[in-house]
Amino acid sequence: MLVIGLGGTELDARERDWLQHDACAGVILFTRNFASRAQVAELSAAIREAAPRPLLVCVDQEGGRVQRFREGYSALPSLDGFGRQYASDPDAALAAAREHAWLMASEIRASGVDLSFAPVVDLGRGNLAIGDRAFSADPQVVAGFTRAYVQGMHDAGMAATLKHFPGHGSVREDTHFDTAIDDRPLAVLREEDLVPFVAGIDAGADAVMLAHVVYPQVAPEPAGYSPLWINDILRGSVVDGGLGFRGVVFSDDIGMAAAFSAGGVRERIDAHLDAGCDVVLVCHPELVDDSLTAVEGRTLNTMALTGLIGRGPMGWDGLLADARYAPARSRQQGGIA
Repeated sequence: MLVIGLGGTELDARERDWLQHDACAGVILFTRNFASRAQVAELSAAIREAAPRPLLVCVDQEGGRVQRFREGYSALPSLDGFGRQYASDPDAALAAAREHAWLMASEIRASGVDLSFAPVVDLGRGNLAIGDRAFSADPQVVAGFTRAYVQGMHDAGMAATLKHFPGHGSVREDTHFDTAIDDRPLAVLREEDLVPFVAGIDAGADAVMLAHVVYPQVAPEPAGYSPLWINDILRGSVVDGGLGFRGVVFSDDIGMAAAFSAGGVRERIDAHLDAGCDVVLVCHPELVDDSLTAVEGRTLNTMALTGLIGRGPMGWDGLLADARYAPARSRQQGGIA
């Protein structure tokens, strides 16, 4: 299955054809697809109307520097501020993170979008791509925030996606632009980077997004298309040392430089799907035609994503009338100490 990117703020004829394809399970929106709250709601409705089956509409709306929708939306703080607050008042920090999750998810759901790919549960250890997107460098602290954030998203009727499995925070390189290699053994990864994922799975996270990072002491290929990481560790039984995850597994974007190690578009998609990914993200519109061609003949179940579709009808009028909304927006936009 594919979740694809679109070119602009309205659907064109070619994109409508893409949405008809049996392998198209959803769409991911970016800043290039945003003009206003009303326009995003109209685009989301148009995507659903153009598709012959229920589609998942997604975005990355983490807060801080990764917030695709801005004008008319809360200016959400980055996650690292909650980690700083935790040092002096853990309970207040966890409550604030849960509220951040509820506010983010509620605004996205009010716009007709199903899913924001959140939370980031990578450790904050200097990675160029993660930076202030991480709660903390401490695995146990991040685990606590992960549970709170999953709960907050669920409070708003949104599924939660843990990213980037098995942990992108402890290497320096940004996989958008470079190959990243984490040479630590699995035992260390279990004690550190995997701890928040275990917590999130226990809290009921619905999906996991994989990292393009290579962990050569565990498997020779990047985690995103590693059968060992996906099937043995992530989905493996707890009795056998796995995490027992039963939700949806997303690749990261196959247009990122670190994904090129698998080869061309067809090879990248085959590698991820053959390894056990349920969904491949094709964020760049220029790759969509080749990606749809690459999956011809595969047996794909696009309906597997319907469990991630947002729950409960609520437009902006309903959200603005919610007594929780204005106080939460005021607190979150006030910043984190």
